[in-house]
Amino acid sequence: MRAALIVVGIIAQMVAWWRISSGRVTVWQLMPFVLGAMGIAALLLMPPPQRTTGVGAALAVGIGAGFVLFLGTRVFVALASLWGPFAHHVEEAYREAAEEPVRAALVLSLLISVPAGGAAVAVLVLYVLGNVPSRSLPIVAGAVVGGAVWGALAWWSGGLAAPLASHILWTGLMLLLPPKVGREVAA
Repeated sequence: MRAALIVVGIIAQMVAWWRISSGRVTVWQLMPFVLGAMGIAALLLMPPPQRTTGVGAALAVGIGAGFVLFLGTRVFVALASLWGPFAHHVEEAYREAAEEPVRAALVLSLLISVPAGGAAVAVLVLYVLGNVPSRSLPIVAGAVVGGAVWGALAWWSGGLAAPLASHILWTGLMLLLPPKVGREVAA
């Protein structure tokens, strides 16, 4: 059951990213619902993980990891944006985000999409493959690094509190404090 759920979730994510990258819908119109459905299905159908770490410690480590990941992402995007195609993809992502009110984007990302990401941290390769159809270099790069960090946090803590705290903080900071190339588009 677990493997089938993961496969269905990854296929759903791939189809959603393909529709988004084809210009049929925006990320804000589709991904919160796809990822939200994945998260709900995981909560209902998968057995809860056995905790090896207390929730407080897991949250503290997750928040710290989210902040470090945000800083690392900013440095990476600054360097990678020296390459034209990467800068173009970052600009596209933030141009689309600028069309949504920040409050709506945060609510959709933090309350619907982010908890669903906890299901994806279990299998990094599938998580990355699920993001490839976005045809967006920053999205795929984020899936590689974020998936590794959040997967490691889930493995270390034996639960989802640490990766969710990290993902929530990272997503919120990336939306509120976009990298330079993203700020230029949003302005």
